[in-house]
Amino acid sequence: MASGRTFKLNTGAEIPCLGLGTWQSKPNEVYQAVLTALKAGYRHIDTAFVYGNEKEVGQALKDSGVPRKEIFLTTKLWNTSHRPDLVAKALETSLANLQTDYLDLYLMHWPVAFAESQDLAPKDAEGNIQFDSTPFTETYAAMEKLVGDKVRAIGVSNFNVKKLEELIKSAKIVPAVNQVELHPYLAQKELLEFCGKNGIHVTAYSPLGSTDSPLMKDDQVAAIAKKYDASPAQVLLGWGIQRGTSVIPKSVTDSRIISNFQDVQLSDEDFNKLNSLVTESKRLINPKSFWGVDVFDDDQ
Repeated sequence: MASGRTFKLNTGAEIPCLGLGTWQSKPNEVYQAVLTALKAGYRHIDTAFVYGNEKEVGQALKDSGVPRKEIFLTTKLWNTSHRPDLVAKALETSLANLQTDYLDLYLMHWPVAFAESQDLAPKDAEGNIQFDSTPFTETYAAMEKLVGDKVRAIGVSNFNVKKLEELIKSAKIVPAVNQVELHPYLAQKELLEFCGKNGIHVTAYSPLGSTDSPLMKDDQVAAIAKKYDASPAQVLLGWGIQRGTSVIPKSVTDSRIISNFQDVQLSDEDFNKLNSLVTESKRLINPKSFWGVDVFDDDQ
């Protein structure tokens, strides 16, 4: 079971190995999803300002009856607030939305700065994204100033090795976490090794692949799942955890939320069988297609 299993961050804090992701969870669905997750034993909830559901997540946390100190809560700084003078304001907005005095983890959502705007994706007259020139190193420096009573730890999301190397050169605080897309079709071995050597924990989003993922239908995954009397999702989550990453599968379906929490601890043989499925080529989330920017340096 995932219950009680944690990883230690470079801050000394413990992050539960399995959490509930809330990306694409609609406000009217996410409230019940968070309540169901907390009732099932989850103590790690991941959201973001851009998801548009912080208020419902916060209300569910409040209504659950679970003491705030028992919950590991993550949210993320959006691209329109990368300018140093906007970072603290963005934090206050998220804290108010979530009805909490502090975050366990505050992440820079993307290493990409947009122009300040009420529009989450500000565009010019031609429909092109309006970017801001603020380097992510300056944004992170502003985030470092937040660490204290209101922010227990800071980190990043969607950073590759090259960008982490650049960040670490100027950072006073090594990121506690790098949250990235990670599953057998995008195993990110080099990134995992780099983060491990530098004391950065990795959280895997989309750990089951995409909606209607071929991973969930893979014959080897199905065979291993049958062996453990488990679901393919449970097997894939177990694989992610055994690689040393926390995983945040998203769902608004009560039965899946509950089922996902019962992850599987695989034998070395079965763990290695899943490793044989690994590729490095099937990135599911790539903003190059919708922002026109090569975030992951795939063209280099």
